Amino acid sequence: MSAEHHSSLLDAVKGQPKQVWITAFAAVIAFMGIGLVDPILLSIAKGLDATPSQVTLLFSSYLGVQVVAMLVTGAASARFGAKRTVLAGLALIVVATALCSAAGSIEQLVGLRAVWGLGNAFFIATALSVIVGAATGGQSGAILLYEAALGVGLSVGPLLGALLGSISWRGPFLGTAILMAGALVLCAVFLKSDKHEQRAPIKLLDPLRALKHTGLLRTSVASALYTAAFFAVLAWSPFVLGWSAIAVGLVFCGWGLCVAVAGVALAPRLAARLGERHAAAAAVFGYAVLMLVLAVPSKPVLVAGIIVSGLVSGLLNTLFTGTAMAISDAPRPVASAGYNFCRWLGGAVAATLVGHVAEWFGSPQAPFIASAVLCVVAGALLSLREKTADPHTVPREAVLVGEEF
Repeated sequence: MSAEHHSSLLDAVKGQPKQVWITAFAAVIAFMGIGLVDPILLSIAKGLDATPSQVTLLFSSYLGVQVVAMLVTGAASARFGAKRTVLAGLALIVVATALCSAAGSIEQLVGLRAVWGLGNAFFIATALSVIVGAATGGQSGAILLYEAALGVGLSVGPLLGALLGSISWRGPFLGTAILMAGALVLCAVFLKSDKHEQRAPIKLLDPLRALKHTGLLRTSVASALYTAAFFAVLAWSPFVLGWSAIAVGLVFCGWGLCVAVAGVALAPRLAARLGERHAAAAAVFGYAVLMLVLAVPSKPVLVAGIIVSGLVSGLLNTLFTGTAMAISDAPRPVASAGYNFCRWLGGAVAATLVGHVAEWFGSPQAPFIASAVLCVVAGALLSLREKTADPHTVPREAVLVGEEF
């Protein structure tokens, strides 16, 4: 990383107003929800007498509702304002996580995770605009702060889940509820009201209309296939490891740190060398190879593969978003919503089917092999020649790793 880039990272954290730090803090907690349940999947299965396929529905319901809600968050923010949208999302998360800690069945827990996903969609989709609008030093510094929040959240989530989950599987949910309640109070007090601000309307179907662009649709479908593989790692590997909450939490903490480092420091360099789309194609083919490595029936190999996959995931999060934002002439918020709708739909479907794939083929390695095939297809889609030039930069406005939930 160049000295110039180091200075931009330092500038991003200097002299920021309170509402930027408060929103970033809340974003860290929200992003923690992605990996929070990873270390306690086995404990939940045992405590609620649930099968692996039932437990992985915790990801499916969370992501499925989030996917649909993403189509309306832009319209909600445009109508009601960023602050009210953020507060509504935080309130939903507080209620859902608190009730998760008291769930008496896997069905109740799955339903409450869906409410959590709805709250997360409203909060995370709006938090970036709050940070960008309030941050000093320009939009690029604000986005760096947002990416830092993503990385910290992905790293701390599994650790919190492990530490509190070693006491009880209910602990991580209650801990998140308490932290998010604090963030809700802080946001309610310190975020500026935007009641009278003029906002351009966004129609509900605009994100889907944006997918009529062939390049954006191809990129979005490729991203959905990669995200399916991503959730094979996230939702299935804890069952293959079969380790304690602490051990799984430490593994995924390392994974989260790799995601953060690669997304912020490595992806722009790779894009500058190969171009966003070509770099994404190369990375997703690399992810296919890693999926085959994860299929090796060896736990040390599996652990190494999970952690290294975080580096490739960090690259792909940034490169896919940069490609999607550059390839279409649709407004960035609209193109991003359409792209993220497809992307996380892939994650929701994968989290639903991953346990069944293992059962159908009678092998715990089957989901990883299927994921490798999906990544090869994704790479092939990205390798198809586009009519438009492939820019050899990642626009700072497009490096919205955090916008990918």
